[in-house]
Amino acid sequence: MFELKLDNAKYWRDCVEAIVSLVDEGIFAINKDGVSLKAMDPSGISMISFSMPSKAFSKFELEKSADVGLNIDNLSKIMSTTRDDEALVLKDVDSKLSLEFVGPKSRRRYRLHLIDVRKKEDKEPKVDFDASVEVDGEHLKRALKDAALISSYIAFKTAKNNFTISAKGDSGDLEEMNQVDGTGIKKIDVSKEAEAVFNLEFLENMVRSSPMGNSIRLGIKSDQPLKLSYNIGDAAVTYYLAPYVEE
Repeated sequence: MFELKLDNAKYWRDCVEAIVSLVDEGIFAINKDGVSLKAMDPSGISMISFSMPSKAFSKFELEKSADVGLNIDNLSKIMSTTRDDEALVLKDVDSKLSLEFVGPKSRRRYRLHLIDVRKKEDKEPKVDFDASVEVDGEHLKRALKDAALISSYIAFKTAKNNFTISAKGDSGDLEEMNQVDGTGIKKIDVSKEAEAVFNLEFLENMVRSSPMGNSIRLGIKSDQPLKLSYNIGDAAVTYYLAPYVEE
């Protein structure tokens, strides 16, 4: 049995949006430390690791650890109904997840059936990254949007004090060179030059839920999975994306 409360239901809505951008079902693991989820996307080329600490909740009562399997798409649809000034209470009731939206003058309750999700421990890739880049989220979103005008794939290249974004397509090519300026590019750490190409649609889905004014952190190693992470309040969202390799 558990009962979790967030004073701002929109907080959970934003977290769910970050998850559903990649996966449509998964298992939320609830223990004394908080709530977490790890899942591969259906294609198997990317994964998400999500965690929200217990301190993020105004109420966190848990009798014992629980695994809650859910259709994330259905959960997202319910969370999209969130209204201003609503709190959210999450409970397990009769093998269902109860979501109670509590407003100043109203209450709404949904109950979602729990589902059996393939129970397999999805492990995060272990990569010794050669470069890390901290970039303003809106700056990266604009760069991805620019690249989408040219191609379905995007290349990231790092060198000392330099982060280059490029794309090539039938209609032309794009190259954007960035140096640390404290606004768009916050930080670049490079132990070795690195370059890899990634699916642009996946990246756009990953960054979509990054809050305005947020920083996004990238871990890059040549021809190895990309690590992309950011925070939503106290919650940590990390994605991994396999590189594109031409056949």
